[in-house]
Amino acid sequence: MDVPLIGAVVTFLAVLLASSAGILYLNSREALKVWRRRADGDRAVAEADEVSPGVVEQVKVQVYALLEWLGKLNQPSNSEEVRATRGKLVCAGYRSGKASLFYVGAKLLLAVIAVCLIALIPAKVLGFPSTTQLIFYYVLAAACGYYAPSLWLRRAIASRQDALQRAIPDALDLMVVCVEAGLGLDQAIGRVGEEVKRAHPALGDELNLLALELRTGVTRQEALRNLAHRTDLEEVRNLVAILVQTDRFGTSIGQALRVHADSMRTTRRLKAEELAAKLPVKLLLPLIFFIFPSMFIVTIGPACIRMVRVLFPALLGQ
Repeated sequence: MDVPLIGAVVTFLAVLLASSAGILYLNSREALKVWRRRADGDRAVAEADEVSPGVVEQVKVQVYALLEWLGKLNQPSNSEEVRATRGKLVCAGYRSGKASLFYVGAKLLLAVIAVCLIALIPAKVLGFPSTTQLIFYYVLAAACGYYAPSLWLRRAIASRQDALQRAIPDALDLMVVCVEAGLGLDQAIGRVGEEVKRAHPALGDELNLLALELRTGVTRQEALRNLAHRTDLEEVRNLVAILVQTDRFGTSIGQALRVHADSMRTTRRLKAEELAAKLPVKLLLPLIFFIFPSMFIVTIGPACIRMVRVLFPALLGQ
């Protein structure tokens, strides 16, 4: 085995464990001080200690500051690209004003970390690459680290949109009940947002934000269009169009919501049936390359072994 490689790995693990132990020790020491001051009855000092951030919080603050600084360095000059990035983060559920800075800063930070990790790998493991190959490895690692947040953001948006799509029919049924019970549309939106918050946190968050916009004086049409822009879902756009039309023409909101909920439930069932219909085609390759060979080995293997043991001695004897 490679002794320098083992030494490097052991040194890295030792430094990592020592750093973790130091952070845990400092955190426990701060907590012990707080409890001692509480036991002594010094409430003012104990409250001040509770307010003051610990080591982990300080590390988070430093990381956020580093991401913000890197984000300012990596921030695109095109305003359209900045707006598009902010829109994607809003669709993923990150509405902070500094979310776009943290995002572009994380891309640059991960690229640097990936290059550093490649630099720590011994040359013997890489097969003593030439300068051109080494530069290629560095560029490939930097590209992987730089575009990893983009893949994560795309997955986060898809996951949140799927959660919203599953939750909207149930929320519409509750909204129909609230409207038919005598509540206005604004009050029904706030009530449904509170009711579905535990079962569907993403939709509850969006509905609560919609209710807050309506309370602050934003017009209903503008608030509903903001909801459609934040979620970027076709079902939500259709719901917003229905609510805007009912508000404009004075038709029954409860009847429109009931019909739309039924149509969305039918659409969801059709999508489930479509996925079920695709399942046999997707199972074809695993069946051919993994399951059928195993079945053949289990069923025909003992017979083949028996035939070899019986026929080969007879053939050799002849």
